[in-house]
Amino acid sequence: MNPADASSSAESSTRVGALAEFLRQEATGGKLLLVATVVALVWANVLPDLYSGVWDARFGPSGFHLDLSVAGWVSDGLLAVFFFVAGMEVKRELTIGELSGLRAGALPFLAAAGGMLVPALVALAVSRGAAAEGGAWAIPTATDIAFALGVLAVVGGSLPSGARVLLLSLAVIDDLGAIALIALLFTHGLAWGWLAAGLALCGVYWLAQRARRAPWWLVMPLAVAAWVCVHSSGIHATVTGVLLGLLTPVVARRGEQQSPAERLEHRLHQLSAGLIVPLFALSAAGISLSGFGEAVGDPLAQGVFAGLLLGKVIGIFGGAWLAVRLRLAVLPEGLTWPDVLPIAVLGGIGYTVSLLVTELSTDGRTGEAAATAVLAASLLASLLALLLLRLRARR
Repeated sequence: MNPADASSSAESSTRVGALAEFLRQEATGGKLLLVATVVALVWANVLPDLYSGVWDARFGPSGFHLDLSVAGWVSDGLLAVFFFVAGMEVKRELTIGELSGLRAGALPFLAAAGGMLVPALVALAVSRGAAAEGGAWAIPTATDIAFALGVLAVVGGSLPSGARVLLLSLAVIDDLGAIALIALLFTHGLAWGWLAAGLALCGVYWLAQRARRAPWWLVMPLAVAAWVCVHSSGIHATVTGVLLGLLTPVVARRGEQQSPAERLEHRLHQLSAGLIVPLFALSAAGISLSGFGEAVGDPLAQGVFAGLLLGKVIGIFGGAWLAVRLRLAVLPEGLTWPDVLPIAVLGGIGYTVSLLVTELSTDGRTGEAAATAVLAASLLASLLALLLLRLRARR
């Protein structure tokens, strides 16, 4: 190789490395998510036929129940990678991170429990029972990890590190809870044989990772095969990503520079934050703004909006306060209650999983109204959290 080629190759490698590092930043993921949302809204309202034509196009082998739409491949397939990364992150924090102690680890679980229960009850009450139909009460139970962390990263630099850890952990936990609700509420005609095969493959994946000698060309097909089996069983396939993430070792053994989870996160985080989550937003956020007026008067939309913007704040903050008050949990070191309030508000950013549950539990105009409520509540929660974080930074 001549010097010019070597220099060009080195420069290209440097640019690729810089891009990967750029995409790994939470703020970048949040910005890309926002851009994708705006593009989806403009696209769906300016060229609605093209938008639906692209995302509704179907392809894939029907023999394995994989004849999915493009949007389905994104929400069922690519989003599983997002939950795989999230599962590894929360396992690491609960195993060796700031939440590894019993009482420290209990805090995000109890805060997330309140952040799921209260929004569901608020949605049912405000919607006057409309949210009970089709399991739509589950729409406001989730928190968007990428968007919430992106907002926190923009102006939350003055907060202690425990704030990010608490937000990440409770967001992942209530997303895992939302995925469990998806598995329970939206699984029809469960195929036990496929499910058993999927769980068996997950077990083989776990053994391969424990052996520490499994090459990527073995681990990746195992994960894909497990995803295919779980999807064919009738359970939403994103459950596979969560399960595999929790089965990935997060502690490095003697002689290892990185654990398997660290290596995989390093490779996949930029893909998840920089491509997969914005791509899902592009496929799911394309709602007609002409129906905004209808959404304001729609009972389900009202319930979803109140559940995210009001129920999440009460549930997360109240769950955390009650847990500490009863001495079941402790706040992370350096974190105070004024720091917890903006975290609770950030929990009102439902977005990714909330839109996914909306797709599964509603249809037609009701679905568009609920999706509009998710977007509106997530936007207002972001603005309110930004205000609170700026006031906190000034103090």
